[in-house]
Amino acid sequence: MNHATTLAFDKPWEVISLVAVIVALRLVVPHIRALKAYRASILEFIDSALVAVLLVFCVLRPFVIQAFWIPSGSMENTLQELDRILVNKFIYFFREPQNGDVIVFDAPPQASPEEKDFIKRVVGVPGDRIKVRRYDHLYRNGIPINEPYIKGPIAYDWPDDFGPVVLRPGGPPVNLIQNGEIVVPKGYLLVMGDNRNDSNDSHRWRAPDINGVWRNAPFVPRENVLGKAICIFWPPSRIGLIRSYPGEKLNRSRTAADRLALKAQGK
Repeated sequence: MNHATTLAFDKPWEVISLVAVIVALRLVVPHIRALKAYRASILEFIDSALVAVLLVFCVLRPFVIQAFWIPSGSMENTLQELDRILVNKFIYFFREPQNGDVIVFDAPPQASPEEKDFIKRVVGVPGDRIKVRRYDHLYRNGIPINEPYIKGPIAYDWPDDFGPVVLRPGGPPVNLIQNGEIVVPKGYLLVMGDNRNDSNDSHRWRAPDINGVWRNAPFVPRENVLGKAICIFWPPSRIGLIRSYPGEKLNRSRTAADRLALKAQGK
């Protein structure tokens, strides 16, 4: 499992049922004689609850902020299994996703045959050239990127296939790999989990092209992005902001030294 799950009342019928219950109480309470002494206070509470529910589910949750919980370890150590997080759903009306942002998005079909919300970190935006080297680092536009948030050393090379890729399952093959780097096209993002070696993300996604040939399909369409993860609100011991790391250039001599140290440790 590599996805984020919405908290309760994520289906329209659940919200409608909740509103119906509150409205029913509003209609029934005035006729209960035993509550006559407290009727005004109860009705005021019910009215406030109805307004709050409508505000949350008709305004805040669709357009402003939404709560999710994390059912897997694909984003460790940034996010732990069962963390509850808040996602800002309006920020990308004003700016585009940036490298280092932790985003929630509708999983493309090559990532999951079911409709799921995934949570990953953006590692490539349109125009970027990306590659990953085993026991080394992620490289963006030829520069090794400092990623202090990843769980451990990266145990794979990517891209692992230098042929054409597909933007969507069943689409035409597109030549976007140049000199061992994958170029992010306009309107798409590359994403990876912070637990790089145990994450269903861009480096693993494959899909058939229009001719039925299976190819790398690593991209998330921009329109699939739901919002930016901003903080953990539960459990109390984990409360805190979720940082974005745009990526910093590493000292190349240090990069080489780190790689040699990892090999010496047999990792």
